[in-house]
Amino acid sequence: MQFKKLIKPKKKEYITLKVQTPTVPKGLVRKCNKCGAALFVEDVKERNYICPKCGGYFRMHAMRRIENIADEGSFTPWFTDLATTNPLNYKGYPEKVQKLQEKTGLHEAVTTGSAMIDGHKVALAVMDGRFMMASMGEVVGEKITRMVERATKEKLPVVLFACSGGARMQEGMVSLMQMAKTSAALKRHSDAGGLYISVLTDPTTGGVTASFAMLGDIILAEPKALIGFAGPRVIEQTIGQKLPKGFQRSEFLLEHGFIDAIVERENMRETLAQILLLHEKKVSKEVVAEQLEQLKQSSVSGVKSSRKNTGTSAWTRVLASRRNDRPVGDDYIERLFDNFIEFHGDRYAKDDKAIIGGVGEFYSIPVTVIAQVKGHNTKENVERNFGMPSPDGYRKALRLMKQAEKFGRPIICFVDTPGAFCGLEAEERGQGEAIARNLYEMSALRVPVVSIFIGEGGSGGALAMAVANRVWMLENSVYSILSPEGYASILWKDSKRAQEAAEVMKMTAADLKEMGMVEKVFREPSLYTVDTMQSVVERIRLSLLKYLFKCQDKDAQSIVDERYERFRGM
Repeated sequence: MQFKKLIKPKKKEYITLKVQTPTVPKGLVRKCNKCGAALFVEDVKERNYICPKCGGYFRMHAMRRIENIADEGSFTPWFTDLATTNPLNYKGYPEKVQKLQEKTGLHEAVTTGSAMIDGHKVALAVMDGRFMMASMGEVVGEKITRMVERATKEKLPVVLFACSGGARMQEGMVSLMQMAKTSAALKRHSDAGGLYISVLTDPTTGGVTASFAMLGDIILAEPKALIGFAGPRVIEQTIGQKLPKGFQRSEFLLEHGFIDAIVERENMRETLAQILLLHEKKVSKEVVAEQLEQLKQSSVSGVKSSRKNTGTSAWTRVLASRRNDRPVGDDYIERLFDNFIEFHGDRYAKDDKAIIGGVGEFYSIPVTVIAQVKGHNTKENVERNFGMPSPDGYRKALRLMKQAEKFGRPIICFVDTPGAFCGLEAEERGQGEAIARNLYEMSALRVPVVSIFIGEGGSGGALAMAVANRVWMLENSVYSILSPEGYASILWKDSKRAQEAAEVMKMTAADLKEMGMVEKVFREPSLYTVDTMQSVVERIRLSLLKYLFKCQDKDAQSIVDERYERFRGM
């Protein structure tokens, strides 16, 4: 048998083109974990660790955070000599801690010390997620506790940036006990009159959320931060359901009443400085006297209370109080107070938009301002629930009042509501209890309270913000046991007799002043709108400054007694 000779194919000649590809130095570029864009690290640093493409937030290292909010060179570390132990003799735990210390340059998951923020000295703590996801072990709890104790002794406000996966599993029950220890220290700081500002960053979960992170007098959060007790994955596995988009994010917590505000990172330093200023400022009587004298000289004429205008019917005043173009609560806040910061939420269930509350300056005096707010059009009225507060709104108002009492701030309330909201959810969450609690607590507040009726004052829904030392009314505002329509329906079985009811009910400002239920009535222009409200604002301004000036000579018990006797005589 013959075999054919195998002929190998002729070898092809290949030319290799060498193309020089640019190499990226290590650490120069980073990928955004939100949008996937490749970013230059220096660009991200310059933008406060925010993605220039999508606006997503990177987690900040502790020292970067301190550089971002503290005055340059002002930070002094505290308690850097505490050693992490291994209470469970957990295998490999000491080695892991040591490795992280070498890699991050951190002593532990929290950095504590003192710093200046725009000239205001604070005790500062910043948690760093690079160290075991900033889980709370014994050293973390001890550093925070010692910092709070020192702040209490030195009368310093506490600012704490939280970031944590929760308790540190490797330390078991020792970790759990840090929740109680840190909370107890913060209670003592609060009882001593100390201010605590908690700032929640992504993520803040587990035992940290269930202890010091959620105990701030004021709780701020960065946008879209994950905040919760149980993590989303644990919840989904437990209930067997997919969670809705945005669940447990900052915006979710704001809507549900658990935080005061969401603050963009680039605005955090300025916001903290403003809050610290409003809580540190002490005003002498001499300064207030000088401001009062200046205001008297420059004020509009005719600041005396108006006399009853018999030519205007009670029903006409009711209609005037309900006009959509009438100034509402936030119009007065804007014109009367400087540096106002709105705080949100009742810390239980919701942020009720029918009530606005926060802190601002009235001349040089820090004050707490709370207003029932309607809208100027249908869209705004729907958003504000037509000025009808839910239980959550009254609880928010009371929370801010108790905070004002703690820090010695006068309270200014603007009342404008047809009444507390009557609805299924309101009853489920305890509308009656919320109103009753406000009456109970307001009666004993140890700071001056002034309530000004600027529109409707409907029943207990209005009274829940009017247990005050002074109650003032605008000329066309009204205050009554219920609406004239309701009064006529109940007593006469005919709501069409509302006009007649309005006269019988003695609900006008002039009627109530005559009955001794109101101390002062402010005249209004014939057509009262935002454009014509300045003269009324000036009269309120002068009367308010006069009253606050008088209060500076009164001790807390005298203020409480004055309020008690005011209502005791009715």
